Amino acid sequence: MRLKNAILGLGLVAILGGTAVITPKASAQDTTSDSARRKVRVKVTPEYPDLARQMNVTGKVKIEATIAADGHVLNTHVIGGSPLLVNAAMDALKKWRFEPAPKETSEVVEFTFNGQAN
Repeated sequence: MRLKNAILGLGLVAILGGTAVITPKASAQDTTSDSARRKVRVKVTPEYPDLARQMNVTGKVKIEATIAADGHVLNTHVIGGSPLLVNAAMDALKKWRFEPAPKETSEVVEFTFNGQAN
């Protein structure tokens, strides 16, 4: 059954491979409450994965990040989202830089991947 699903998925990718006309777009939004929120100094937009674009996959990815006192991302933990989109969102979030703070904090960031043109 898994082999059949894999073959169907690859067939779908092959069929849809040349039909992508719209450049997909990804965006991010910090969903932490304002009182505990650290401001973002550097925000990197995730690259829309080719396979996700070919398969017309859209949706949201929610990631919790641990932010060091100096503002760099220490680690990330996926809360939810399509497996085809998660790695792109995590790679982008690891490049973010936040304002310094007295101690380590945790932030939840939501990335939205949609098929709209930039």
